[in-house]
Amino acid sequence: MGGDINEYHLIIETIRPSVAAKEVKEVHFERTMTFTNEDILLQKMLNKDQLKAYNIITERIFSNKAGTFFIDGPGGIGKTFSYRALLATVRSKGYIALATATSGVAAYILPGGRTAHSRFKIPINTDDNVSCNISKQTSLACLIQDAKLIIWDEVSMEKKRMIELLDLLLKDLMDSTILFGGKVVVLGGDFRQTLPVVRNGKKEDFINESLLYSHIWEELERLRLFENMRAKDDPSFYNYLLRIGNGEEKMCIYFFSSSRYTSSRVILTTKNDFVDDINDMLVARFPEESKTFIGIDETTEHHDQSQFEDLLHSLNPPGLPPYKLTLKQNCPIILLRNLYLCDGLCNGTRLTCCDFKSHVISANISVGHFKNTHVFIPRIPLLSSQDEKMPIPFKRTQFPVRLCFAMTINKAQGQTLNFVGVYLREPVFSYGQLYVALSRAKSSNCVKVLIRPTIPGSADDHYTDNIVYKEIIQKATL
Repeated sequence: MGGDINEYHLIIETIRPSVAAKEVKEVHFERTMTFTNEDILLQKMLNKDQLKAYNIITERIFSNKAGTFFIDGPGGIGKTFSYRALLATVRSKGYIALATATSGVAAYILPGGRTAHSRFKIPINTDDNVSCNISKQTSLACLIQDAKLIIWDEVSMEKKRMIELLDLLLKDLMDSTILFGGKVVVLGGDFRQTLPVVRNGKKEDFINESLLYSHIWEELERLRLFENMRAKDDPSFYNYLLRIGNGEEKMCIYFFSSSRYTSSRVILTTKNDFVDDINDMLVARFPEESKTFIGIDETTEHHDQSQFEDLLHSLNPPGLPPYKLTLKQNCPIILLRNLYLCDGLCNGTRLTCCDFKSHVISANISVGHFKNTHVFIPRIPLLSSQDEKMPIPFKRTQFPVRLCFAMTINKAQGQTLNFVGVYLREPVFSYGQLYVALSRAKSSNCVKVLIRPTIPGSADDHYTDNIVYKEIIQKATL
């Protein structure tokens, strides 16, 4: 619950938490990963392109040969479906398969999925001298050494240095100079979607940080998927999305108290401030009685508390829950921290709020491998990031969740949704954002777009910006 057991003086000795014990539990979870009969049957449901990729990859796995692959294709092409088939096949034979993705939301879709940063201890700081924080003597190192398959989805939105750090880690763990230490590694993504986030980056910065401009890109094998599975019932919509993604193509909101609707419907927009505005508006209109939870803000330096307390209450950084959190029964929420990975409680998990007390939220997981699992979320202390834009570092004790009627376009990457509302209060500002937003849905009938006029006083709400760097598309399709 965020407290220290030593404060309660239950025994004489001081109890020190064991990092090793926590790691052993996570490793045990991976080694005993279960799979469903439904996942085993996925192999028989693969289309021609998916089956070709599946056969090539599994041949390398079970013949103990090295192989690094990039599964390439637009959003909705069935990359996640292919990953699930590969994971189930490897795990059903008693082998280890590690499923990771760049974002928590994308990772959660995969059975046993984790963010690559979490699984491989990749540091956020990407200086030339940093490395993955895994010693050869740990149980985690043994797990990675034993893995027959490693999958990293949405790798196109990650900085190339992060993938290169994994390459160095695997070479070190396997005592090999072969790419990724000779492991079978499957990377996947769509270079029409959002590129790596680069602080104060210009166009050239985004391009240079892409995996396309790493030595790894030249060494891996590319497997292309062509048949769109998400929008197969609306081929004209799929072709339209491709034109949007390639840069060639110059909202109605309904309220339901049933979680069956809110878990599959999301409004996407460009900025966190707009997300907060939409969430506040919709929770006010949502049925059921509301309850507001007030957080506790504390400066890291106690002598600053009285001076900055009011300021802290006004801060709403993206990685922290709001100081005032208003919830209603059946409202959608998203988890902001890794709480208990083995039960599916990781950063980016979407849930439906069932009930709430002063110190705990009762909720059901909405999507992914642990869908419909009933969980409890405690209030915990959360530290602000060490961002130079943050006026003062502080700790906020609050439920680690935010409302999730709306989310940013970037955070939705990798999701498939039944209904998508796209709210463009301002035009998109980053490469591939418009394509990501529109391609979350299965057909054109499932997308509604609301565009604010770009010029105040203008009635021109029929056009919006679409940012695409065609150099990326050209290099990715060579």
